[in-house]
Amino acid sequence: MKGGPDRLPAAVVVASNRAAAGVYADETGPLIVSALQGWGFSASEPAVVPDGDPVGAAIAAAVEAGARVVLTTGGTGLTPTDRTPEATRPLLDREVPGLAESIRAYGVGKGIPTAALSRGLAGVSGDCLVVNLPGSRGGVKDGLAVLEPVLRHAVEQITGSDHT
Repeated sequence: MKGGPDRLPAAVVVASNRAAAGVYADETGPLIVSALQGWGFSASEPAVVPDGDPVGAAIAAAVEAGARVVLTTGGTGLTPTDRTPEATRPLLDREVPGLAESIRAYGVGKGIPTAALSRGLAGVSGDCLVVNLPGSRGGVKDGLAVLEPVLRHAVEQITGSDHT
């Protein structure tokens, strides 16, 4: 994972049994990659994996490869296969609940009551910020709207690089 001097490395993990099996093409991962690149992060193709343990493995691999931010999409709901928060939590050194709460509140504030059902987490793993976004395009767009003004500052704070 490479980045220029101002382009911090980022990764995207898509949790979707059907997209991982090739039933349909994922549309949320490329949306997140495009946003990250537009915000000055370096991000390549998303990792598309089945729900559950493969999500944790993909997050851990991205952190190990030097990602400073990992955004996931999918697996945050209430279905029996939605296990992204459970795969994420053991990897976190500390949680950042305000980010996850803000993403849910943003959707609810837009009149989408089901946004409150998202169980997504946000937290720090080593030097990396990990944020779980919902799996819908609308949920991803809402999450990105919340993250855009704070993401770079949050990522820089993790290593203290916002205080020179």
